[in-house]
Amino acid sequence: MEGSTFYFDWEFDLLYWFQSWHSPVMDKIMKCITLFGEEGIFWIVLSLVILIFCKDKRLGWTMAGALVIDVLVLNGLLKHLFERNRPCWIDTTIPLLVENPDDFSFPSGHTGASFAAATALFLRNKKWGVPALVLAVLVAISRLYLFVHFPTDVLVGVVVGVCAGIASFIVVNAFYKDKDIKKFLPLFGQPF
Repeated sequence: MEGSTFYFDWEFDLLYWFQSWHSPVMDKIMKCITLFGEEGIFWIVLSLVILIFCKDKRLGWTMAGALVIDVLVLNGLLKHLFERNRPCWIDTTIPLLVENPDDFSFPSGHTGASFAAATALFLRNKKWGVPALVLAVLVAISRLYLFVHFPTDVLVGVVVGVCAGIASFIVVNAFYKDKDIKKFLPLFGQPF
């Protein structure tokens, strides 16, 4: 697959530093953690479970909306716009612990989906949101550890995911005409 090979020198330095962490135990842990971001399946299923079993449907709708926004922006637009090669395609000397991905690198879809859902969850329920955000951070780190994303792929995935979570929160609140939105909006100024 032909794509852009643009990256910053420090990005490979950081990726090589992550390679120094490798051990059989860490390899198994990171391979397991990265699965939580795979195709967003875990977060999609969690959204559906919340929609089915939780009384407050806003939580499930906020997560689902965040995932939809994230996939449209990240996978539908940015990956195709930038077509950035993955670090594992550029430096093939690093053995991969996961299957070599066949889509472009920028931004990280695993990271974006994880942060979109975790941000949505955090904005609705801090008790569940904090562990979700910790898991999202671990998914982001796993992408670097596994040598399948550049650090800037992961950083932009975080930004897109967080923005998707916030946008979904605002849209769902507007749909439900939720007064809780007034507690949140002063962080960003009054849009109306």
